[in-house]
Amino acid sequence: MKAEGKPYSDETMDLAVKIIKEREHEIIEGDVVDDDIYMIREVLINAGKKEVDVIIFMGGTGLTSRDVTLEAVRPLLDKEAEGFGEIFRLESYKEIGAAAALTRATAGVYGKKVVLCLPGSPRAVELALKIFLDELPHFVYLSRL
Repeated sequence: MKAEGKPYSDETMDLAVKIIKEREHEIIEGDVVDDDIYMIREVLINAGKKEVDVIIFMGGTGLTSRDVTLEAVRPLLDKEAEGFGEIFRLESYKEIGAAAALTRATAGVYGKKVVLCLPGSPRAVELALKIFLDELPHFVYLSRL
């Protein structure tokens, strides 16, 4: 997507890319997707065909009518790691209080790939990556068994 002749930039994605690269992980692809269940599913299905270990969605985990990431992703997951969302909300609660309960952040496995569904705010993505990035190699290992 482009706005005014410039490549579309997303603050949350830019921050996630920075954090992931600082930890010496490779990023294969990044894109911005509309809040559309079928488009999100298409992204997941296409990413699942690539040689990647982890697929991360940022945004669409809230409670508004436009927040449809989980409605798109959850039915396609082979397994869901409920503890991911529980720990994320607990740690978010320590930072922002009861508003942490308003996110539906989750993780799971799709076709032996780890899938993370994170909130769209930079602060939330930074927190999630701080908590879970070092655990992802083990998560990837388990997803392949």
